[in-house]
Amino acid sequence: MTEEQRRRLEAAGYRFTTVHEFLGLTSAEMALIDMKVALARALKALRRHRRLTQAQVAKRLGSSQSRVAKMEAGDSSVSMDLLVRSLFALGASKGDLARALEMATLTARPTPRRRAAARVASRLTATSRRDREVGSSGHLRPRA
Repeated sequence: MTEEQRRRLEAAGYRFTTVHEFLGLTSAEMALIDMKVALARALKALRRHRRLTQAQVAKRLGSSQSRVAKMEAGDSSVSMDLLVRSLFALGASKGDLARALEMATLTARPTPRRRAAARVASRLTATSRRDREVGSSGHLRPRA
């Protein structure tokens, strides 16, 4: 999207925001979300590295395949405690968890690339309705 297009959309009542602003999250809440996503990704990466299926991991954990799928997806019903215990059950070390969390910290910092991606995402979701607000998460909500 060009700056001209952005100006026209803003003049039409659209507002471009970050996910952080759109959801009204604090920095602490964003950090928690980033940590949970990092742990979920680490679990999936470790499972794949060990060449295990979700069903095999579930058997080791005494859980179900669908629960493992939810864990890997970072579902809101999955606690960080469960993710950490599952990683340890698959043989992850404290250092492995520290590295996964460090990656979350590094990727959570706003970079030109992340800001550009957020702008593109927000632009792709714009519609012709003037009474809507567009966030970079791709969701539309009525303007306040």
